[in-house]
Amino acid sequence: MKFVDEAEITVIAGNGGNGCASFRREKFIPLGGPNGGDGGNGGSVWVKADENLNTLVDFRHQRLFRAERGENGMSSQKYGRAGIDVVIRVPVGTLVYNVATDEVIGDLTEHGQTVLVAQGGQGGLGNMHFKSSVNRAPRKATSGTDGDERDVRFELKLLADVGLLGFPNAGKSTLIRAVSAATPKVADYPFTTLYPNLGVVRIETDRSFVIADIPGLIEGAADGAGLGALFLRHIQRTRLLLHLVDLSPLDEDIDPAMQVRAIERELERFDADLLAKPRWLIFNKADLLAEEERQGRAQAVVDALGWTGPWFVVSALAREGTWPVMLQTMAFLDAMRAEADEERADLARAEANAQSQ
Repeated sequence: MKFVDEAEITVIAGNGGNGCASFRREKFIPLGGPNGGDGGNGGSVWVKADENLNTLVDFRHQRLFRAERGENGMSSQKYGRAGIDVVIRVPVGTLVYNVATDEVIGDLTEHGQTVLVAQGGQGGLGNMHFKSSVNRAPRKATSGTDGDERDVRFELKLLADVGLLGFPNAGKSTLIRAVSAATPKVADYPFTTLYPNLGVVRIETDRSFVIADIPGLIEGAADGAGLGALFLRHIQRTRLLLHLVDLSPLDEDIDPAMQVRAIERELERFDADLLAKPRWLIFNKADLLAEEERQGRAQAVVDALGWTGPWFVVSALAREGTWPVMLQTMAFLDAMRAEADEERADLARAEANAQSQ
């Protein structure tokens, strides 16, 4: 299935049904009063997050979603049937925008979460509502109101705990294959990854995290160069970035430290918050070097960068050193979750104290 992470559609809610103006007509009951029923409400359009979906590709083929109109009211005080709602299913992690205002209508981050994107019209009132002591035979009934109509844009941001960064051919897809059940395409040429891949790294039965591999970045990515610019948004929700560096590039003139700096510049230009995220350096392709050279070459890059954060030397292809990195990643995420839980508990206690005073 082709990966699509943006789509624009038109949603039209149903109009409300019209109210009915009628009078009771029965044998032996002359001058029957008004008995016109109300029109039914129009159907609304909802968007619902579904964890079984992972792409917006379906919206390439269907761009118009229209809810049902409410039925008109009828005599004998019969109400018109309400129009049926339309529910549009999208992947978890989808942002919903109003195209006209660029306003965020909803951020669907949990399975089953819904957001209303077009409200159905209200049904009109029948003439039974307008009788009074001075107007016993009203012929007035109101029309139903129109339902909302708007253009809506979907923007998918994958929900992953860890995001992989790196230049093309740094070994991101090889790493995700080594540590999870994901099977992205791997080849010895750049840009083999054409769309993001998600993998679940399972440490224990009840301990796991989601890792995302995005297409390789190049200089100018924030301005649209290469493929990575299309998918940089997918690492905005991650808690940790693993920055893969080719420890043994085929071109000897390539400076790994300069590549790291280049990607840092692209992250800052796209979203300064990305550069502020926790980030670890992963020196990959150690199997191409003699054991005595690996640490020294990595240390030289670390020194050139003035890097003070965690860094590791691995071979994703040979699966050497990858599992210890995953164990430390899991410990880091557990600590972040525990800290977030403690902050929520402190906030709840503070609110409870404020209410009791």
